[in-house]
Amino acid sequence: MTRKPLQGVTNIIRFNWHFYVIALIVIITILFFRRFLSHDLSSLIDLVLSLAVLSILVSLAVSYYIYDHSNIYSLKFLDALNITSDKNLVNINAGFDEISHLLKAKYPEAPLTVLDFYDPEKHTEVSIERARKAYPPYPGTVTIETNKVPLTDNSVDYIFLILAAHEIRSNEERVQFFKQIADSLTTGGRIIVLEHQRDFFNFIAYNFGYFHFLSTETWHCTFKNSGLLVESASKLTPFLKLFILKKNGTSS
Repeated sequence: MTRKPLQGVTNIIRFNWHFYVIALIVIITILFFRRFLSHDLSSLIDLVLSLAVLSILVSLAVSYYIYDHSNIYSLKFLDALNITSDKNLVNINAGFDEISHLLKAKYPEAPLTVLDFYDPEKHTEVSIERARKAYPPYPGTVTIETNKVPLTDNSVDYIFLILAAHEIRSNEERVQFFKQIADSLTTGGRIIVLEHQRDFFNFIAYNFGYFHFLSTETWHCTFKNSGLLVESASKLTPFLKLFILKKNGTSS
């Protein structure tokens, strides 16, 4: 399945349209009442509105850069792993899966298991609900709980968590989850985690929305407490960080 032009930024607007409608209503309302205010206060409001509009435009521009221009969905960042057709692959998502069909296209002969830990009681964002309606689950997707991952120990070669693991908000729950998938890795197995970081670049891009992301320090703490080692960590863009993980004690 080929991604359409502007699919990334279009989906963001499509799944979060309520935010943009509310922002537009607020801006129009403020502009209406602005004419009744003093010159100094009007100037201050103009500045605030300009910054608010700029913030929205910047977030959309960055989203376009990440999801439409940076070509992350080509999955070329996986080429260095030299994944062969005899490896068992597992893709885990949090209710919105744009990756499984791309993995299958890239590795058509490799067995692929798809797990979805979306929980409507925990993941209450309306954007996820809209995304799930627009994009049906990958065929054969298994719904799971983060504390009951149905993977056999030492059975999986590569586990992919692409823009999904941050949805596990509890540190304790996240560690328990990663411990389980670490146990499922074969000796040479790897876990591939791609995430936004709670850092300066994502703050500039998404303002206070960056609090939804986790800091690099939090990720490293999660991995360490899960019995995982960071084999490599690199920036795919200034806004996305790629972690390649292996079991603690694995030499190859």
